[in-house]
Amino acid sequence: MIIRLTIDRFEGGQTVLVASDGQMIVWPKNQLPPNSREGSALNFEILEEREREIKDKQTAKEILNEIIGQP
Repeated sequence: MIIRLTIDRFEGGQTVLVASDGQMIVWPKNQLPPNSREGSALNFEILEEREREIKDKQTAKEILNEIIGQP
């Protein structure tokens, strides 16, 4: 599941993020991408551990196939 959040404001070392349904999340400012600013849209991906492992394996497989397919 991907959740889109928008940076509403900064409060000290914290960031207030707002979802499209109005829900707010407080997130550490130092854990945002560089150059984030008020109004920036962020995508958060939420996966169960098993889903993440499957996705990581698929990504690794695609990278290896790319490397092997190189002349």
